[in-house]
Amino acid sequence: MANMNNLKLSVCAGIAAAGMLLPASVFAGTEVTSKEVKPVQAPVQSAITGDFGVQFVSAYFTRGIMQQNQGAIVQPYADLYFALYQGDGFVNKVSLNLSIWSSIHSHHPGNLSTTKDWYEFDYTPGVAVTFAKNFTLTSSYFEYDSPAGYFSPERSLNFNLAFDDTDYLHAFALHPHFTYLRELSGVAGLGKHGNYYEVGITPGLAPITAPFIGPVTFTFPITVGLGSSGFYNNGIKGGGNGYGYTSAGIDASIPISFIPAAYGTWTFTAGATYYNLNGNVAAYDGNGAFDKHGTIKDGRHNDFVFNGGIGAAF
Repeated sequence: MANMNNLKLSVCAGIAAAGMLLPASVFAGTEVTSKEVKPVQAPVQSAITGDFGVQFVSAYFTRGIMQQNQGAIVQPYADLYFALYQGDGFVNKVSLNLSIWSSIHSHHPGNLSTTKDWYEFDYTPGVAVTFAKNFTLTSSYFEYDSPAGYFSPERSLNFNLAFDDTDYLHAFALHPHFTYLRELSGVAGLGKHGNYYEVGITPGLAPITAPFIGPVTFTFPITVGLGSSGFYNNGIKGGGNGYGYTSAGIDASIPISFIPAAYGTWTFTAGATYYNLNGNVAAYDGNGAFDKHGTIKDGRHNDFVFNGGIGAAF
């Protein structure tokens, strides 16, 4: 009898030991699920951003110099930005910028080229460095080509220093910038091997909600263009140095909310810009000349440009 009891005890002990090795789910009425805790990973931010779009303008001005003011003028563009570095030191961010831009015109008197509509094509590689948190210096190589043969290729170096004063002026931020352009070959202004200087601000308003439209953002860009080494010399009078033009405009930006965010942030823009031109520039823009008193015989000191377009950022 003692042996039988010992046998029963051994069998029970064996069953208990086996039960410890079996998953809990084999027992009726009991279910235990083992869950693996995985760390939550933050979404990876793309190192490549960009934008693209198209603008329609009533006249094409570049640095105060009018290129065309007749017919339809369509200006598509695209930009890519490659983030190379981002940190908390004196240098905060470095990016590689690649930009292309075109101006397509329906008015092309006397041009028999197969690409007569394609007035201009530009490409602009550059590097942007943000430092001291609020300053961004962008150094670029500019090349302006005319597929239709309206002008010879123009090559230049461009340096733009922008200051983001939002931390200091908040809603009254001016966003000032200074630009220096050095002609390498061709003519970006009115004279060869000139220098161009630009100072400007772009104040704005907080978005205003308009009925049936949504939030509308207004900006007010103001720019002054100056030249040296004959940049504004069109061969009519003077050395083409000093004052070239002033422009002041108003631009409205309206988000296009019905396009899904997965396809980028789409925006409709519209605006108007006033130009005040110096004598050389106005005479060139009007294909005119100066009389013996130094006044313009043909050409306007003042002009207006209207624009509208659509674009997306991603």
